[in-house]
Amino acid sequence: MIAAERFERAAVLGVAMAEEMRRLLRLHVAPAAAAEGDTVLVDVPYPDAAVVVAVLDVAAECFGERGDSVEETRQAALETLLDLLGH
Repeated sequence: MIAAERFERAAVLGVAMAEEMRRLLRLHVAPAAAAEGDTVLVDVPYPDAAVVVAVLDVAAECFGERGDSVEETRQAALETLLDLLGH
């Protein structure tokens, strides 16, 4: 496989992951919390939570997010993802 094909496949995978994350977050974002300013409540039950955690870990690496703990790093990645989703 040539490099151009690898990049194209990686881009398609990235779009698919972003769309799945968008679906999961929209499914689990509490509408009342979204209207209360800067705080958005996202309560994702298992098994969707396992997918969200994995995507947040990858997103944190891609976005270069850092925090004092794993949870702070995931929170920073989540905030970036929510910004991309328009929340």
